[in-house]
Amino acid sequence: MMSIRRNCRGFSLIELVIVVVIIGIIAAIAIPRMSRGAAGAADAALSGNLTVLRNAIDLYHTEHGGTEKDYPTVANFVAQLTTFSDVAGATATSKDATKIYGTYLAAVPPLPVGTKRGQTGVAAAIGAAVGWVYDDSTGAIKAGLADDETDAGGKAYNLY
Repeated sequence: MMSIRRNCRGFSLIELVIVVVIIGIIAAIAIPRMSRGAAGAADAALSGNLTVLRNAIDLYHTEHGGTEKDYPTVANFVAQLTTFSDVAGATATSKDATKIYGTYLAAVPPLPVGTKRGQTGVAAAIGAAVGWVYDDSTGAIKAGLADDETDAGGKAYNLY
């Protein structure tokens, strides 16, 4: 009887160390990027919400005459953008012969970042329940947060 010799070869210690080092390098690169994912998503949501709000304000402005007095007012911002309106800005919940403009938003989106996260209030200045600061003379809208509230890159949220 002849014995059959099998050539069994395993991994050497060097090969195992190299694999562990490569996995460690990949983990060192990937883990910090994944942990910033939620913050990056909130920053992107803020940018998206501001785009939606600015587009709604611009469309309202265009349909209501296009002059600087034709922006939604601070006092009636939510009603003028979420219901139907006439050329003067008077609102109604349903469309009729005079209330032919709108609606521009289903609802004001909540602020997705900072200490006021979740707030939907709109006002001319920062306040307790204010998520968005709006200037009805120019149509400019921004996050209602202090200058020291910034994203991971150091940019103030109210400058988006």
